[in-house]
Amino acid sequence: MAPTLLDLAHWSTWAVCAVIKLPQLAAVLAARSARGVSTGSLLLELAGFLVFLRYQIYYGYPLQTYLEYPIIIAQDVILLLFILHFSGNTKRALFYAVIFWGGWYMLTLQKWIIDLAMNLCTFISAASKLAQLRCLWQTKDSGQVSALTWSMSAYTCATRIVTTVMTTNDLAVLIRFITMLILNIWVTAAILHYRKTKKTD
Repeated sequence: MAPTLLDLAHWSTWAVCAVIKLPQLAAVLAARSARGVSTGSLLLELAGFLVFLRYQIYYGYPLQTYLEYPIIIAQDVILLLFILHFSGNTKRALFYAVIFWGGWYMLTLQKWIIDLAMNLCTFISAASKLAQLRCLWQTKDSGQVSALTWSMSAYTCATRIVTTVMTTNDLAVLIRFITMLILNIWVTAAILHYRKTKKTD
């Protein structure tokens, strides 16, 4: 039973992550606008994903426990490029690429750096969710923000709680996924609330 549950959790996470950002990308492209999407939130999310991926690779965790991260990172980079394009800030893309590339290599210069970064990763990822919530609260408009993308993120956090308990049982990773699950549900609820509020106005 346990191996079947683990395989189901892995495969369903990979399947969801293969398309996780597509609803958000489609909404931005259809509107030709990134209204409501927080660039700061996306940058923090990308930083958190890069740290988490680097940590998993550094400690030699099974590929199945983090295979979705390169896929999500690629989708986040594409989304960021569209957001920068539609907001007229395309020139910043090179700056962000250099920062993220340099950070990727600096993370593993010393063991204490990657360990500290992983502990901060939860705060970075939480800050990305809080930045999106702040944007929603300030504008009171979900704009082009995709509730489907955020609900899929909540699902993948839930499945990763299960797979982490069943494989590595890494406490820092568990805390991260539990925190992200709660915040993803909160962002999804806020998106739906402001979408509903906008329709009734």
